[in-house]
Parts: sequence; C-alpha cells; structure tokens
Amino acid sequence: MHELGVVFHIIDDVTAAGKENGLESISSVTVRLGTVSGVIPEYLLDCWKWAVKRTEMLKEAELIIEPIEAVTFCEDCKQEYDTIAHGKTCPNCGSVHTYLLQGNEFLIDEIAGM
Repeated sequence: MHELGVVFHIIDDVTAAGKENGLESISSVTVRLGTVSGVIPEYLLDCWKWAVKRTEMLKEAELIIEPIEAVTFCEDCKQEYDTIAHGKTCPNCGSVHTYLLQGNEFLIDEIAGM
C-alpha cells in the first residue's frame, strides 16, 4: 500500500509550508488526484486518518480529494476522449497513436490553517 508513503510525503510538505507561513495548526488539505494516478482515494483517506493523529500540526486536519478525470488525445483525428472508458485506443478513429493529457496528477492544491 503505497498510499501510506504518499500520506507521509503530504504531511511533510504541508507541515513545512505551515511552518514557513507561521501556522499553528492546519484544518484541511485539498489534493487534486488523477483518476489514473495509481492512488486509491479510499486507501489514501484511511492512511490519512491514521497518520495525522500522530502529528502536532495536522492532528485534526481533513483531507479533501478532488478528482481529475483522465483524458486522452488522439494524434490522428485530433480528438480528446475519456481514457477510462476507452483506454489507449481512440473510440473515434481506432488509432493507438494517443497520449494521456491529464489524469495521472497528484497535486497539493490548498492548505487551510488556523
């Protein structure tokens, strides 16, 4: 379960940002998570709940996950399509000359402090 490692990375980054900005505690952290990032949101939330209890600054912090839908672009017909529904093969022309435009991101988007 690599989600625990991801959570520790978020906690480290958010704690550093909180200290740099003079925050005593953090109430919420919003992350943007691509639907094909390989991170499972439910596991991430479970790990978060366990890990933040062991910190001082984030003890009560909520983790908010905003999904980023996976979109693929076809180089042959120049169309975008839903990656999850169709995979690597373009549903418009059948081409496999495609690439992922978005959906594998993992970004810390917002930190709310007190």
